[in-house]
Amino acid sequence: QPPAFGFLFDIDGVLVRGSQVLPAAREAFRRLSDAGGRLRVPVVFLTNAGNCLRAAKARELSQALGLQVSQDQVILSHSPLRLFSQFHHRCMLVAGQGPVEENAQNLGFKHVVTIEALRKAYPLLDMVDHSRRPKELPPPTIGFPTIEGVILFGEPVRWETSLQLIIDVLLSNGNPGAELEGIPYPHLPVLACNMDLLWMAEAKMPRFGHGTFLLCLENIYKKVTGRELKYEALIGKPSTVTYRYAEYLIKEQAEKHGWKAPIRRLYAIGDNPMSDVYGANLYNNYLKSAQQNQVQAGVKRIPQAANPHTEDHLAVESCKSILVCTGVYRHNADVPSKPEECNTEAVFHGHRDFCFDPSLVEASYIVQDVNEAVQLAFEKENWS
Repeated sequence: QPPAFGFLFDIDGVLVRGSQVLPAAREAFRRLSDAGGRLRVPVVFLTNAGNCLRAAKARELSQALGLQVSQDQVILSHSPLRLFSQFHHRCMLVAGQGPVEENAQNLGFKHVVTIEALRKAYPLLDMVDHSRRPKELPPPTIGFPTIEGVILFGEPVRWETSLQLIIDVLLSNGNPGAELEGIPYPHLPVLACNMDLLWMAEAKMPRFGHGTFLLCLENIYKKVTGRELKYEALIGKPSTVTYRYAEYLIKEQAEKHGWKAPIRRLYAIGDNPMSDVYGANLYNNYLKSAQQNQVQAGVKRIPQAANPHTEDHLAVESCKSILVCTGVYRHNADVPSKPEECNTEAVFHGHRDFCFDPSLVEASYIVQDVNEAVQLAFEKENWS
């Protein structure tokens, strides 16, 4: 029978740790594939990483998991930015590492300036590293475009340079070579991707993520101006816009495979209570509230067969969170059989703009690894 469910897989700490594939990931994907190596259910890889191209991440996953992964199955932290067309024609400063310019262009942004290009245009701005300070006074910069917004793709390599130049751009209203005449507020639009404070690589302890960089930026801006740094958009997990985009890709995949049954349930598998579990639970709440609103408004579900072009907003009914113990979240004793027995962190590691609700970091299920997570979902779906 065609599947009525789909999977959203986090990558770091669930399928891999740094460059090492977790053995449970290979087992899970053998379970998910048919004899010809084709997936039997729709799958989307939902990661807060953003320092590479979708095609490159798809190739990496194909190699790691031993099956063909297409870029249409991969959502990086910045993938939903293609929906923000109102900024696509503005001159945007892009920060992060990896192919930031190419990523921005692939997402539809027509005019981007990198931190490095800005530093070269205004060499007097970057002063922390003495070895990079200009030896002589450079000539004034002429003809450099006014910056109209900032995109924060992910953690940069030289934090001090990016922090200084982004603050300069916000304080100068996009003209960092000009003298400061007054602090503009509201400041230029800032779009930020990936709010993870920490992430899990090969090291025994979690590493700083882009959320840590955002924390630095927010605090410096507030200390300098006395005002809060505002975001035009915060995307990547746990943002609802990211899960809506994932649902869209799951449905698209099911359609391509000719699976007629509408997708009713999503299983989001992750290792980070503050992004994976929080995001899946937040989206589950969103789905429940959307269903209630439609029922109250007297809207009946439109059969897909009657009109395949009408989006069935009520199709997905739930998004269950499954927490694995191979990444950021670690259990000290045996895996608790009941999620409420799990000690949720007393310290909130989520982003400043997301309120702390203890129920949102409680996973629907806690298992040892991704293979057990897939097994559990199959049992719930009575699927073999």
